[in-house]
Amino acid sequence: MKKKVLSEQSLFSGQVSMPKGFEINLEKLSKNILDSLITKSDFKISKNWDMLNTYIIENINLKYGLRLENKKMWGNVYRPKERTHTLLEANLFDLKNSPDYTLLYGVDVENCFIKISYDDNRFKGEGYEIELKNNMFIIFPSTNTYTISNEQTENLNLIHTIVYNEYK
Repeated sequence: MKKKVLSEQSLFSGQVSMPKGFEINLEKLSKNILDSLITKSDFKISKNWDMLNTYIIENINLKYGLRLENKKMWGNVYRPKERTHTLLEANLFDLKNSPDYTLLYGVDVENCFIKISYDDNRFKGEGYEIELKNNMFIIFPSTNTYTISNEQTENLNLIHTIVYNEYK
């Protein structure tokens, strides 16, 4: 008897563990997100963004052999008790030009949950929920839909999103 895996969907998550003295400044990253939203301009690359992006690209390649290059990035702010509509980063009518992976990074979050939907053969619409915390990332295929829920009642949640292309 033989087994051949035809398809696999992976979700990667964890804390960003920078060397001591080189930590990502979450306050400055928060300011960058707010600045881009207030001025309605593209998110500008900063030292903190570059540190995060480099950490993700190098570590996921080293640990899993997944080679990523960033395609686009932005930040979002979610009000207390806000739940997004269903989000999808891939364009299902133009998969060739769509990103392969989506990264969500907790910049300033509290009691924030990400629900990622997926199909498991004939079991359609399955879901996996994970709590997003400060300095934590979640990476999943961009063809998966997801929702973000800000369950706390006091503060805004700031999440940074980067979409990546995979290259072989």
